[in-house]
Amino acid sequence: MNNHWSHRHLLDLAVLTQQDFELVLELAERFRAIPSQGPRRLPALQGRLVATLFFETSTRTRNSFEIAARRLSADVASFAPASSALMKGESLLDTALTYAAMGAELLVVRHGSSGVPGAVARDLEAMGHRVAVLNAGDGLHSHPSQALLDLFTLARHFAPRQPTMQALAGRTIAIVGDILHSRVARSNLWALSAAGATIHLCGPSALLPGCFADFLAAMPPGCNPDPIPHRGAVHLFRNLDEALTDVDAVITLRLQKERAQRHLLTNLEDYHRAYGITHARLERCRAGAPVLHPGPVNRDVELSSRLLAEPQRCLVNRQVSHGIPIRMALLYLLATTLER
Repeated sequence: MNNHWSHRHLLDLAVLTQQDFELVLELAERFRAIPSQGPRRLPALQGRLVATLFFETSTRTRNSFEIAARRLSADVASFAPASSALMKGESLLDTALTYAAMGAELLVVRHGSSGVPGAVARDLEAMGHRVAVLNAGDGLHSHPSQALLDLFTLARHFAPRQPTMQALAGRTIAIVGDILHSRVARSNLWALSAAGATIHLCGPSALLPGCFADFLAAMPPGCNPDPIPHRGAVHLFRNLDEALTDVDAVITLRLQKERAQRHLLTNLEDYHRAYGITHARLERCRAGAPVLHPGPVNRDVELSSRLLAEPQRCLVNRQVSHGIPIRMALLYLLATTLER
């Protein structure tokens, strides 16, 4: 396999080419196919230190990255803010510098404010450190690995023998819920459109502003022209039944309950009636359309409990499982750039 990966850091999926996406999917499928019996560790990152700097709480993402790193034989250092020098006034940059000084070559950074992983990457580069930074979720900006595992999960669903970008070309995917506050939705827009999928965004006006119709036109700095010459289209819907008509798959998003308290919603029961995904609602989709959710799920708010109990239709646990090979692929690819 030719490795044409050229990105020192992974901060946003808008910068990836079609070839980059295909490379991640191909590597993830290879890592996924490792037999579950016997030794599962590969020596790819042996002797290297991966530091997970999670300034924001996480269960799935953090554990998935740490399992992925260990399966590649890397050493792992976990950062916990509550027991760190941050409590004594140490800056975020000094924390990152400390791990770099300890020999960490790959920093997986999660933060509640947009742009923090990018700022860490720029500051470390300016100081001459050969460190790769992987964004594990920052504010309302981006969550690259989540969107890539969603992409991989959908590709494997539609083409289990050959999960490539082509498996999603020409398909229609609905993303439902709190788009405004979702970094997952933003990253999925870049990933799914790169595969040539049409995207239906659906949610109440308070959680889905009209500006999202033009989201893909606003390329981030340093990404001009668009590395994907022909992206799929984005359409906005307020009515869920219309948004789900003839779609091939549905991604529903976690509704943060504090939105209701801030009067962005009336109440959770009304939200479920209008935007909750149920068996009855899925009848408008194409036959067998799967449902995804980044987790954690608010049962009977975004998804019905009955639907969650059907693993052939609801792919939530499959997403969690696929997060490990996807993150193995990303850690491996970023490590290769440090050798050049």
